[in-house]
Amino acid sequence: MDSAVALLLAQDGITNGAIYALLALALVLVFAVTRVIFIPQGEYVAYGALSMAAINAGQLPPTMWLMVTLGVAVAIVDAVAALREGAKARLPMVVVKNVVLPVLAAVLVHFLPLKTMSYALQVVVALVFVVPLGPQVYRLAFQPVAEASVLLLLIVSVAVHFMMVGMGLYFFGAEGARIPPFTEGGFDLGATTVQFQTVWIVGIAGLLIAALALFFEHSIYGKALRATAINRTGARLMGISADLAGKLCFTLAALVGAFSGILIAPITTIYYDTGFLVGLKGFVGAIIGGLVSYPLAAAGSVLVGLLESYSSFYASAYKEVIVFTLIIPVLLYQSLTTKHIDDEEDH
Repeated sequence: MDSAVALLLAQDGITNGAIYALLALALVLVFAVTRVIFIPQGEYVAYGALSMAAINAGQLPPTMWLMVTLGVAVAIVDAVAALREGAKARLPMVVVKNVVLPVLAAVLVHFLPLKTMSYALQVVVALVFVVPLGPQVYRLAFQPVAEASVLLLLIVSVAVHFMMVGMGLYFFGAEGARIPPFTEGGFDLGATTVQFQTVWIVGIAGLLIAALALFFEHSIYGKALRATAINRTGARLMGISADLAGKLCFTLAALVGAFSGILIAPITTIYYDTGFLVGLKGFVGAIIGGLVSYPLAAAGSVLVGLLESYSSFYASAYKEVIVFTLIIPVLLYQSLTTKHIDDEEDH
């Protein structure tokens, strides 16, 4: 391997690692706040990429119908809960938030010149119809069992994953899609050429991570999520709603996943089930961080990206095996150095 090949592989590894880092941070956030090991995180990657591809081709994003359907389901569940609590005054807001706004967005998008819009507006439209799926999935699948054991939450997470993969096949079909790069071409850096799309991916990933750090440090909602992650019972006693925290972290996870999918769609063909493997590699990075440390999760994700890139050169047939084998020594180390806490004790 000469220096040019090594630099090219490093470029690919850092690019993939930046995406895995975003997904790892989302996974750590969801687990820290809700104790959910969020297996379907990768599905938001596929939904975001394929919705963007549809919009770029001048078609309506299929996730539009999914968002409206889940919105109606959430409205029914919330309305029944409000009636049981004798809070009929909440019903108009429940209907407006979960039915009227999604339907209004679906109607408005019919009048937009999707194919001729700027790239930035296309990204916004794609996010509008994917990000709300985060809190909707939380409300329907996880909020009713929020106090259950981690094992039960994991089982629910796996069930949601299979459901979302199936819906992805139904709405998007089996054909893959990709979109044009944000900026064509590249520039020479030493013995290799750096593509502008790589710069976009690494740069935007860095900005998103910085924005999340600022959000957690300086916003009320971010501090509420941190408080819930540190001590769920104490946060609840201080008036922080665990349901609101769950919906917010799932919203952020959907935003990160969908945006990650849009970032990688120009460099690889995305299928309805592509997100699962991408999400698993982000999960490996999150495991390296112990599902609690954001910096370690980000660093571990970059390591995963580099390991995958160089493995594809030396042993392409075994690159996935090599990447996922990385979990074993990490788990062994953590099992030997971490004090075990029973689920009942955690409550």
